Amino acid sequence: MPNPFTVGQPVPPERFVGRETQIATAFDQICSRSNLAVWGGPGIGKTSFLRLLTYPEVWQRQDQDPKAAVIVLLDCLSIQPFSAYSFWRKILSLIKDKLEGNATLQTEIDQLLGKDRVVSSDLVPILRQLGEDNKFLVLLVDDYDAALRTNNSYKAADIEAFLYECRNLANSEQESKYLSMIVASSRRLNELGPQLTPDQSPWYNHYLFRALQPFTDSEVVKLLVDLPRTPDLQNKIREIADGNPALLQNAGYLLYQELRANRIPEPRTFAREFQSATEHFFQATWELCNELEQTLLMLIALCSLEGRLANQRYSLRGIENIFSQKELEINALENRGIIKREEEAGKTTYSFASSLMGWWVVKKIQNSTETELQQRQRGFLNLMSHRQAENIRTAIRWIWEHKDKVPPILEWLGWL
Repeated sequence: MPNPFTVGQPVPPERFVGRETQIATAFDQICSRSNLAVWGGPGIGKTSFLRLLTYPEVWQRQDQDPKAAVIVLLDCLSIQPFSAYSFWRKILSLIKDKLEGNATLQTEIDQLLGKDRVVSSDLVPILRQLGEDNKFLVLLVDDYDAALRTNNSYKAADIEAFLYECRNLANSEQESKYLSMIVASSRRLNELGPQLTPDQSPWYNHYLFRALQPFTDSEVVKLLVDLPRTPDLQNKIREIADGNPALLQNAGYLLYQELRANRIPEPRTFAREFQSATEHFFQATWELCNELEQTLLMLIALCSLEGRLANQRYSLRGIENIFSQKELEINALENRGIIKREEEAGKTTYSFASSLMGWWVVKKIQNSTETELQQRQRGFLNLMSHRQAENIRTAIRWIWEHKDKVPPILEWLGWL
């Protein structure tokens, strides 16, 4: 039997699990010709979600007619380097490819593509013509972050101009009747894009915002239906992957591969292979965090390690006060599925959603240098007192000097 788990590409509709509420929300926005911005961390399923909205059978399950829509999916990372002109040119080209049998509109698009620079206003006559043909455009944009980053030829002013072009198109009295735009990004758009000034209205106020959260317990069970449903196995998978769809797919793929060959998965081998297959997810998660968030992750990792050491050699007493003072940042990390909180006896504690991510951050600390520690000094002092900052530095140096005391990956996972 072919391996039923999907790794390295978007999940096909027949293997898509969960997201019923988000799918219904997307079609609510499409039907009202409104716009949606979904966001979430690496591996949370943004690309699979957008790709799902292109399938006719999914439209039909939502009682919608896919023939009434011209559905275009564009990954902003496919435009290198990104520019607004290249974006609108690519959109027009993709629309043309979807207009089989409409030679008149294809010819009009060809004339627009012949210009040196294609701009957002070039889309206006196309939208009007689609409206006259009783059709509308669904514009699905993946990796929208790329449109919010500068490059050598795409400056901060260009970003602002592009974003206001998108807003004006979405808010236009006539053309907005024939357009619905759904974008996906790693963080909320207001965290990524230009800062507002008193003389500006929000460039993102035409979007409904929805986070793609980690899978629920029932969704995890549904995804792993092709594996033996033993509580021990399910718990171990949840421990290393939590509800992250990409991590779950990788775990399922490796386990199914062993079981299909009638082999009992050996814990050390599985942990090593899973770590190798998913390390880029943890690296991307770390790099997409800002300096403050990285510092908070380091503190959570150090607290977790402190509890795993047989003989504690450092103390982080009072660190929980820092977490309570940075509630917004902690909430953002939790919403992106990186950490989770537990409430017990009136006390709040934080841990990594994926225990393997916690181990990865500890190794990141272990492999850091004195120079990197000094560079984080300002971040520490912005969060805590001088005494607490010194305790953190002491803990990090202790890890450097006692690398053999850091639990190996299997012991960290509790699998020994």
